[in-house]
Amino acid sequence: MTAEETHINIEKALDEIRPFLISDGGNIKLLSVEDTTVKVQLEGACTGCSVNQMTLKNGVEATIKKYAPQIEEVINVA
Repeated sequence: MTAEETHINIEKALDEIRPFLISDGGNIKLLSVEDTTVKVQLEGACTGCSVNQMTLKNGVEATIKKYAPQIEEVINVA
């Protein structure tokens, strides 16, 4: 998979979970893809949410790995 294909697949994954984040008053933005690490920024209500790490790992990371299995980690950059 090329870097461009990976980027497109990660955006597809974020598009799948974005409605859930928006419904809770938040959002997510893709910042970068570096090797097997994806850097995102949680926005809105997600920034101060007490369960945002759980959302990041169980929701965002799991969905991204479904679309781009080579991704090993998703990091939130505040």
